[in-house]
Amino acid sequence: MRIVIVASNASRRFGGEAFIPFNYFRLLLARGEDVHLVAHARNREELSHEFPHHADRLHFAPDTAFHRAMNRLSRVLPRRVADITCGMLVHLSTQVAQRRLIRDLMKRERVDVVHEPIPVSPKTPSLMYGLGTAVVVGPLNGGMEYPGAFQREQDVLSVVALRFGRFLARFAHAIFPGKLRADVVLVANQRTRHALPKGVTGKVVELVENGVDFSIWRRGDKADDRDETKVKFIFVGRLVDWKAVDIVIEAMARLPDRASLALEIVGDGPMRKSWEALAESRGVASQIAFSGWMPQEACAERMRASDALVLPSLFECGGAVVLEAMAMALPVIATDWGGPIDYLNSSCGILVKPDSREALINGFAHAMSTLATSAPLRCRLGQAGYERARDHFDWDRKIAQILAVYRSAAAQTAPGK
Repeated sequence: MRIVIVASNASRRFGGEAFIPFNYFRLLLARGEDVHLVAHARNREELSHEFPHHADRLHFAPDTAFHRAMNRLSRVLPRRVADITCGMLVHLSTQVAQRRLIRDLMKRERVDVVHEPIPVSPKTPSLMYGLGTAVVVGPLNGGMEYPGAFQREQDVLSVVALRFGRFLARFAHAIFPGKLRADVVLVANQRTRHALPKGVTGKVVELVENGVDFSIWRRGDKADDRDETKVKFIFVGRLVDWKAVDIVIEAMARLPDRASLALEIVGDGPMRKSWEALAESRGVASQIAFSGWMPQEACAERMRASDALVLPSLFECGGAVVLEAMAMALPVIATDWGGPIDYLNSSCGILVKPDSREALINGFAHAMSTLATSAPLRCRLGQAGYERARDHFDWDRKIAQILAVYRSAAAQTAPGK
């Protein structure tokens, strides 16, 4: 088959959603598949470096003055407001250019399937329709809300933006019906299935959104310079409000034995200064290290030097970092909400109910204390997580699944069908 992966971003460096199409392209190439990647020009330098022998398979929508202006404006707006305004306009204008690139590619050679894996939001409209070939969208992952006890913690502007964005999505899908007309729509879970726009005509298939690359997130010996007198927890992610790192900071402050614990926070974002100040005010600054953003390989090294991952997020649709920790045999403590519950169970981690702010803080404090005082428990949970990640979430296994989806979609749209 000839396959085209189309994505707004495809990047190891950007992380998050952008790593999903990057991995599809990389691993399909490794399997010898005839695959092309259509992305935005902001990815050109990285992708050209990553795939120096496949320049003819890389195609880029241009980075225009309009895109740059929208990106500058988005930095001064609240995230959700920026997403439904600047982000949506950039997405749609990029897809117009990507449609042209795909059509030009199809004039030169047959294309059996076009796969649009991101954006993962089921509400984001798509222009990938009417291409004359099979179209696969997803896996999508969305339909998220804050836990009920935390609804009031969202700022009013973001709540209004979210509701307005969902209202606009109904009309956007009518104008740009890519998701409605796709031959196959992949969803990560039942929550997302229920959030699909009305009018989807293609086959809906459940497939986990994220996978884990065991060549990067591999278990190994602890670092030689590791301080064995302390149990080390680690958080990895963007420092934005919904990640709720303040929950873990408050939990650390409530632990009587916190002098024997350490927390490393890997990532950067607008909440960093506030959370650094919180750690200082709670008297735990000496136990918490803010390490800033790191590339994946460096994150993996820091996780190998840790004993457990914490993810207190209140709005986590996916949570690839959970799978990465599991692949490295680290036990995980996470909020019992959203994406992490698609991956974790009691055999390999501790899920804390977000019944209230107080309950969540106390739950993380108790879970951290429990893991800190039992090396055998950490080992047992970590090993179970490793086996679960290997059995269910390995990217190689996922590629085999997506190829079966491609074959099915292509067969349904073949001439005479």
